[in-house]
Formats: sequence, C-alpha cells, structure tokens
Amino acid sequence: MPNLYIQSLHVHPVKSLAGTAPDEMAMEPWGPVGDRRWAVVDTTGAIITQRQQARLALASSRPLADGRIVLSAPGMADLVVEVPEPGPLEPIVVFGKKVDTVVASTAAAEWFSAYLGQPARLVHLDDPAVRRPVDPDYALPGETVSLADGYPVLLATTASLEALNALIATGDHPEEGPLPMNRFRPNLVVGGPVEAWAEDDWRRIAIGDAVFRGVRECGRCVVTTTDQVTAERGREPLKTLARHRRIGKSLAFGRLLVPVVPGTVRVGDEVRVLE
Repeated sequence: MPNLYIQSLHVHPVKSLAGTAPDEMAMEPWGPVGDRRWAVVDTTGAIITQRQQARLALASSRPLADGRIVLSAPGMADLVVEVPEPGPLEPIVVFGKKVDTVVASTAAAEWFSAYLGQPARLVHLDDPAVRRPVDPDYALPGETVSLADGYPVLLATTASLEALNALIATGDHPEEGPLPMNRFRPNLVVGGPVEAWAEDDWRRIAIGDAVFRGVRECGRCVVTTTDQVTAERGREPLKTLARHRRIGKSLAFGRLLVPVVPGTVRVGDEVRVLE
C-alpha cells in the first residue's frame, strides 16, 4: 500500500441524498461521472438540500449503468427514474445563480413531494460541459461543475478527521463525537500517514491517471451537523471548526478540486502530491 492512497470513493447522484461507494470512478472535467447530476427543487425552482430538509439524508440514490437512478427512502417504494428526454430547459436557483436543467418524470415529483411533505420536483443537469461555470474568482477559463455546491470534487483525509474528532473530544460537546466521514460527503477519502490539514496546501495532485488542481478549502455548513443515519441535528462539527478551523469566512474541512486531466480513480490508488 502506498503512503497516501484512496481509502474510499463516493458518488451522490442526487444532491443531498445518500449515494454509493464504488471501487472505481471515472473523472470528467466537471467531476465524477454521475455525481450530483440530479437535484430536488421546490415550486419556485429553489434547490432543496439537507439545509432545508434534514430527512433527505435518509433517502438514497443509486446509479444504473444507463444513467437511470433508483430512489429509496423509509416508508417509500423504490422508484426507477429515467434520464429525461431532451426538452424545454427549466431554470433552477443554486446559491442565487440560475442553472438550466430538464425536469424529470411526474412520478419522481410525486415521490419526493410525498416523502418531503411539500411540493417538489426532480431535475436533471443535461449538459454539465456548458450549463454551470465554476466560481470565476477561482476558475480557469472553461471550467464547469455539476450541481455540487460549487466545485467538481471534494477531497478529505482520514488524518484531518482524526484531528477534528480529537478537538471535539476536548471541546464543549464531546458527547457528539467522534463523527464519521459521511458527515462531510466527500468524493475522495485519502488515507495514509500525513499531517492533519496537509491537504490545505495541495495545489496539484495525481491519482490513477487523473490529475486535479487544488482550488481552495471547503467551507462547511449545517449539513455537517446532520446525522446521516438518523437525520438528527447536533452542534458539531461547526462549533469546533469555528474555534479551530476558521479560514477567512469559511469553517474549513476538506479540499476542493477541479480535474485538469480526466481519468479513472480506484480504491487503493496512490495519491501523489505534485505541488
């Protein structure tokens, strides 16, 4: 096993739902294949995430080989959702910015409306190559992203999680720790001997035959306080991050990346820090 390696991989087909942990994933310029290509929105087109509906944590989405997804949730029958046919574009609002999408089936809208107890629809990002640019303050020309919060890939290290949990254990709410990695919903989890928070300085890394540009720290929100098994909210890790990991305006955990050389990443692959 190399010094630094991919411990696990994670794909979330529907934004804010539980996803899957494949043994390998293909990286496209806008992120892992199939990651966050779908999202739930309300009647105004505003995106619904665990920020508004914590019980989305209890629902899951599983990708099928042809692009379809399977939705599952407590008390709900599983639903297979087809990729929408090309059609009229529906603008939705993601962090104040409009993004054109295609509305999924009526059955999917009924499924989410029943589960969430509010009118909701499922939408699909049909063409991530052109629909949504990366934040221009940090992007290179032409870089785009799926319906992820802002950047194509999120990386976290087990060393930083261990350090964070040690801080929680000596903080105001030790009963809430230790926290599992799923609170942070990363795509790439890196294991191996490395100093905590070393990823803050990774500017360029290679994994498998893919190369990534390190962009910035990942600012965390209330979703990290949501138990992904019970959907109950707590106070950690935000209390501890606010005390120990405030970087500018961000409560930071993890590193945001943009693929600059697409390729395939596998569990066990060496993680090579190039810069």
